[in-house]
Amino acid sequence: MAKHEFQTEVNDLLNLMIHSLYSNKEIFLRELVSNASDALDKLGYLALTDDAYKSLEYTPKIELKLDKTAKTLTISDNGIGMDDKDLANNLGTIARSGTKGFIANMSGDAKKDSSLIGQFGVGFYSAFMVASKIEVLSRKALGDKAYKWTSDATSYEIEDATKENHGTDIILYLNDDEFADAFRIENIVKKYSNHIPYPIFMDVEEYVPPREGEKEGSYQTINKQINKASALWRLPKSSLKEEDYNEFYKQISHDSANPLMHIHTKAEGKIEYSTLFYVPSVEPFDLFRVDYQSGVKLYVKRVFITDDAKELLPPYLRFVRGVMDVEDLPLNVSREILQENRILATVKDQSVKKILGELANMLANDREKYVKFWGLFGKVLKEGLYGFSTNKEELLKLCLFKSSVRDGLVSLAEYKEAMKKDQKSIYFIGGQNEAMLRNSPLIESFKTKGIEVLVCDEEIDSIVMPMAGEFSSLAIKAVNSSDIDEEIAGEKKENEKNASELALLAAKIKSALENEVKDVKISSRLSDSAACLIFDKNDPDFAMQTLFKQMGHEAPKVKPILEINPNHELFAKLAANEMALSDAAHLLLDMAKIAEGMPIENPSDFAKRLTKMMVKAI
Repeated sequence: MAKHEFQTEVNDLLNLMIHSLYSNKEIFLRELVSNASDALDKLGYLALTDDAYKSLEYTPKIELKLDKTAKTLTISDNGIGMDDKDLANNLGTIARSGTKGFIANMSGDAKKDSSLIGQFGVGFYSAFMVASKIEVLSRKALGDKAYKWTSDATSYEIEDATKENHGTDIILYLNDDEFADAFRIENIVKKYSNHIPYPIFMDVEEYVPPREGEKEGSYQTINKQINKASALWRLPKSSLKEEDYNEFYKQISHDSANPLMHIHTKAEGKIEYSTLFYVPSVEPFDLFRVDYQSGVKLYVKRVFITDDAKELLPPYLRFVRGVMDVEDLPLNVSREILQENRILATVKDQSVKKILGELANMLANDREKYVKFWGLFGKVLKEGLYGFSTNKEELLKLCLFKSSVRDGLVSLAEYKEAMKKDQKSIYFIGGQNEAMLRNSPLIESFKTKGIEVLVCDEEIDSIVMPMAGEFSSLAIKAVNSSDIDEEIAGEKKENEKNASELALLAAKIKSALENEVKDVKISSRLSDSAACLIFDKNDPDFAMQTLFKQMGHEAPKVKPILEINPNHELFAKLAANEMALSDAAHLLLDMAKIAEGMPIENPSDFAKRLTKMMVKAI
């Protein structure tokens, strides 16, 4: 027998679980039954696809056994089983990332904490909320040795053991009598695990009526199935209630909160399939990780195939949880086949359209719920705008934006409906500071003319908004692009002489700034500020340059274009005082950078020039 210390994070986790109060301790049984179902899924797949396992004769099932005298509860399955290495890896460590985040989020809020137990993939350890000691007796399928894992939540031991059949027994030594009651256990199973696709058996006392000639009946212990064991996704919608959908979601997602919505589809015809998708009401912990866990399980004719196929839905729908059951796929479908199979590609395309369509219905019919959805998953959904997605128009319809002229969020359809009569484009301003964007000189003329500008202050906007292209035949343009429509131009008050003088002044400012700017132009977008920075339509703007650097890419230095306001009194004075032009030009450039949240390359020179100009002015 070897004694082992838990991984540090496990110790912290167990300490929190044992010493924190939970109002929903019963979820431990949901987690253990779900693990047993997964073990049966994995063995069932191997028995169909791997010749070595095809000779196994067994009937998949889960059994619960209560011993009131010993005060133990045993959860057994005849699934894939574990050897000593599996026990150490699966029960001695927390393999999935996010554990530290889980621990940091444990708060003493019982409802929130019980939700996090499933959210962070640590369901097995929830059993220590109700048990002082746990034994796990397991024998791997096709293996000839069994092992026992024992822990009191401080350390664990693994030793050789004896077990007649493959599978796993989890024996909980209960802290008190709360869960040593068969009626309570049966109700928990029906509440959380009714639609596990395998039968769950338990010894239950039932009243047997008196036989003929007998005066009284009696109670007898009967081993019976206590769940429906139905593949809920294949049942008719008319036979299901909202609570059925919600509890099945909690079972497959390990989430204790109800989902925002479910989407149940049964397709018949040339390609037959059933899908049941859920949109969660909480953000999965690995949502923004490259190694995120797929939330969709693939079945073929009710036979589990995989829960690790990211190909089933596009990455921008990785928050979706659920089941995809396809009739005409081969049972031994490999990852390569998953990527190339035409049937699965069709099911994927139809599923994506269905999900996006239901989200559009939510936006149209339940704005409050959709705003919550957007707050959770809007950034992820925007990823679908990158590249040449076939669903770009549908995704754009689902996007919500902050606005320069109204409170709350606005869709592109709502923006279009409120456009000025002669407006030809949709305008946005991008960056990472909302307050700075709202007060940017770049949108002064838009404000003057009452033209709405979308305020895009999320990092992903810098990448996807320039790629959005157009919506409903309207061009989508950045306000800091050199390619801006004349419709937002201010009235040109200068005569030809003034225009000639301004052009000459602009050329002198460009000369003073030498290699710091690409060009100096007379602006048609400024009303109050003296100057602003824009970028050539073919160049990445500052926000995108910043994002490139954050991603570790060496982006080439891009020179901005300085635009000056022809109606600002500063330039009339500069034209009459060329001695101050060089210092003024550099100050104008640095102030324009500050207004856009850009760094000044030489703050010391900026301070000296500013001081010099102040002395002259005073």
